Amino acid sequence: MKDLRKKTVKKAKRLVVKVGSAVVASKDSDIFTRLALEMHSLRLSGKEAVLVSSGAVAMGMRRLDLAERPASIPERQAVAALGQGSLMARYDAAFSMVGEKAAQVLLTHDDLGNRKRFLNARNTLLTLLRMNIIPVINENDTVAVEEIKFGDNDELSALCTNLIEADLLLILTDIDGLFDKDPKANIDARLVPFVEDVEGLSIDSITGKTSTLGTGGMRSKCEAARKAAHFGVPTIVANGNCPDVISRILAGEDIGTFFLAKEDRLTSKKHWIAFSTRPTGRVFVDTGAMEAVLSKGKSLLPSGISDVDGSFDSGEVVHCVDLSGREFARGVANYSSSEIKMIKGLKTTEIEKTLGYKVYDEVIHRDNLVVM
Repeated sequence: MKDLRKKTVKKAKRLVVKVGSAVVASKDSDIFTRLALEMHSLRLSGKEAVLVSSGAVAMGMRRLDLAERPASIPERQAVAALGQGSLMARYDAAFSMVGEKAAQVLLTHDDLGNRKRFLNARNTLLTLLRMNIIPVINENDTVAVEEIKFGDNDELSALCTNLIEADLLLILTDIDGLFDKDPKANIDARLVPFVEDVEGLSIDSITGKTSTLGTGGMRSKCEAARKAAHFGVPTIVANGNCPDVISRILAGEDIGTFFLAKEDRLTSKKHWIAFSTRPTGRVFVDTGAMEAVLSKGKSLLPSGISDVDGSFDSGEVVHCVDLSGREFARGVANYSSSEIKMIKGLKTTEIEKTLGYKVYDEVIHRDNLVVM
């Protein structure tokens, strides 16, 4: 397994490096300088990297002498607005010292959930990398409400692996990796160095409380690793307070926990459908059509649809559910909810007669359909 890890890390050319609040807001006054030096070394070695950085709220809390994260969204947004400027000022100063340029990129889930905005964000980030500018990505906490929040920056970092088509995800936190039980509550907890199947990982007994600064925890890091794995990207979770941690990992040292990627990776479009979007409705699918999708990789035709729930336009992502309401797939609908209600249960030859036009034979084409 160590050889597999070394081989995987060595061939990685583009990385997403996520730094948590507990690292950024640590008592280590040199943390920004160390991160800048590490990112500078990455670029000198011929690798490209974006930095997903938490810390805006933590910085704001520090400036306001707050011991606990604000409870309400407006308060968190206000604290984030205060802290975001301080955060980027620290990064800008640190990167300038090592001859690098940093660019601030603030995103919400809406930016990645909309296909056009997703591609625009990708083009911007890839252009920054081509210009040898290091993107520093954070959630736009000052405007994000629950409906457009990622949840935490672990999820954002996982989605960024698809956004920039990365080869490796590094998540730097304040513990050494994944343990077989909560290390902060159990002195006999042992580090798990390798996770072959993140889908089969049971973490109910090993997740501890999050810090007062952060929103994540090991559960969210495992979930991030799962999402990255589906895009064929391995993840390493390690202690960001460890000196030269990034350089040592890329040199092949067995640091932290390595999560293996899936061999049957999703395409970029299907990964976007599965993880970056938030479906706006449901189509209820009969047993025969569901089996055709699951077992034969078929498209979803109107004849297999029994009902529609929610209001959505063509081009939006919807849940495909069985007759009991359990999701088995999701995909991009070729017709709106009102159109599907009119053609549900019909043969494709009857679409034009019913609607007066026919855009597609399929309600959801198999190329835009992901089995969940």
